[in-house]
Amino acid sequence: MSSRRKFIKQSGLASLGLLAAGSQSGQAAVRKIKAGKITKPLAISTWKNGMQANVAGWEVLKNGGRALDAVEQGVMVVEADPNDMSVGYGGRPDRDGIVTLDACIMDETGNAGSVCALENIKHPISVARRVMEKTPHVMLAGAGALQFAKEEGFAEEILLTEKARKEWQEWRKTSDYKPVINIENHDTIGMLALDQKGDISGACTTSGLAYKMHGRVGDSPIIGAGMYCDNEIGGAVATGMGELVMKTLGSFLVVELMNQGLSPQKAVEEAIARIVKKIPGYQDFQIGYLAINKAGEVGAYSLHKGFNYALYANDNNQLIDSDYYLK
Repeated sequence: MSSRRKFIKQSGLASLGLLAAGSQSGQAAVRKIKAGKITKPLAISTWKNGMQANVAGWEVLKNGGRALDAVEQGVMVVEADPNDMSVGYGGRPDRDGIVTLDACIMDETGNAGSVCALENIKHPISVARRVMEKTPHVMLAGAGALQFAKEEGFAEEILLTEKARKEWQEWRKTSDYKPVINIENHDTIGMLALDQKGDISGACTTSGLAYKMHGRVGDSPIIGAGMYCDNEIGGAVATGMGELVMKTLGSFLVVELMNQGLSPQKAVEEAIARIVKKIPGYQDFQIGYLAINKAGEVGAYSLHKGFNYALYANDNNQLIDSDYYLK
């Protein structure tokens, strides 16, 4: 087993050769983040909307709360924000004008819950947690997920805001479907937390691709794709074009690479390298990864310029630009 791990670790490092020229600034950024020693707890979230998610999560963490509660409370802020049109209430609809939501959550014991294609419920992350804690299943979908949510006391609400409806009606004039890099019509809020006990949990929630086919589900509710945690190793979340993440099981890959000895930064770079190597046309899409390990080290990397993330540690919440592959 030790020889196999050594081989996998060396292979992972070797494949990073194709990223070597573009990775130095990202590593420098991580070193800068860690200039003052990061101590537990910490919260890290994708995109600018992660700043407000981190603030809510930090209220839990600073008082000795559980990482699981921190990530749920954090992403709920974004789910409830009608001005964020890629998550929850106010999210852009599918091509039929229907808002469908996906989410997953994972705790420090390895338990996980997920919902996909959920309609009319503002906080899919909380429904996902109920799936994890109250059912023998991991994922519920569509009408079944809605039925379960209602049985658990969640109220149905109209999620399509007037702004999102007008944008959809404008789109229908051409029905031209073109996902645009870094335009927040296909992004998520992904969040990881390390609490004072050293436990790691993660959450991911989205309204998915704007104007997608009805029934389309991306990576966000899939354990191992949009998010994955192993409390002995670390956690990872993904954002961007979910199909590319699903084809490479990106978040599980990042955590497994950390298990083989790579740092979070090297692990996320290798996950991008897999996409570059294996998926034709990757240049047309954006993918970003975040990772943390048990030591509180962080990693961030993306295909294109424009991905940023929020890090709350040492009583400081900051928005940081990720390094990227395509220069």
